[in-house]
Amino acid sequence: MKKNTLVFSLVREQSIFMTIVLSVLTFLSVLAFGIALSIGTGVIRWNNQWDKYAMIQIVNTDNTNSVKKILNENSDKIESINEISKSQMEDMLKPWISNGARVNNYLPAMFEIKLKNTSDMEKLRQQIEPRAKFLTHSSALQTSMSAGWKLLSITMFVLILMLISIGVCVSYISRNIAMLHKHELEILNQIGATDKFIARQMQIIIAKISMRACLVGFVVAMPIIGLILSTAHAARVGLLATLSLSMGDIIALVLLPVLIVIFSIYITKRTTLKILSNQ
Repeated sequence: MKKNTLVFSLVREQSIFMTIVLSVLTFLSVLAFGIALSIGTGVIRWNNQWDKYAMIQIVNTDNTNSVKKILNENSDKIESINEISKSQMEDMLKPWISNGARVNNYLPAMFEIKLKNTSDMEKLRQQIEPRAKFLTHSSALQTSMSAGWKLLSITMFVLILMLISIGVCVSYISRNIAMLHKHELEILNQIGATDKFIARQMQIIIAKISMRACLVGFVVAMPIIGLILSTAHAARVGLLATLSLSMGDIIALVLLPVLIVIFSIYITKRTTLKILSNQ
């Protein structure tokens, strides 16, 4: 008897049920993993986008010239300097200003700078802070960063739950199949079939179903992930607009169903050998 020759197989209802269950779990796993990867990429890009930017607020106008002098002395380290005009600040404050009240005399002088290297940020801060407030964009947007990491943690937790569910599902189905085919297993034992041979039979069956189910789950999940990313990009601003999948992320998504198939085969072998050892 050839090693990979099947001596028994699942009934049609069993095969359909397991295919549907694994397809749904694979779909949810790929979806959760894709969202987690896109959020992780977005958070990193969001941080890299702003870690070279800083805002300088000069509350005491007497220090304006000294701050400008420091900026001029460090011009080789600065890529760009943008002085925020009073009218621009008033436009930003309009939602909080009622009855056309003007706060022109109370607004500080503000400069937005972009450094060439993030390593120069701390040195420039030390020179300016005694004379003005120095606020980096990355620290000001820390709340958004924190929210991004929390969302990443949640999606990874959901992914772990999905993988655990797949393991439990495959283990239960393998056990159920072994019980339903108990008569065939006894015959195989009587004719000298080893436990490893019987486990191999179960692995071949589960592998075929898992591959079919994972393919369906993956094919359905990818367009949904694309739709989520396109909807996020429509926001144009904020952390959502930075969500994306790199080529490495896409490769990881493709490998996830493969790992699920391997995981299912391993669980099947472990469960089957445990059942046979207890007979």
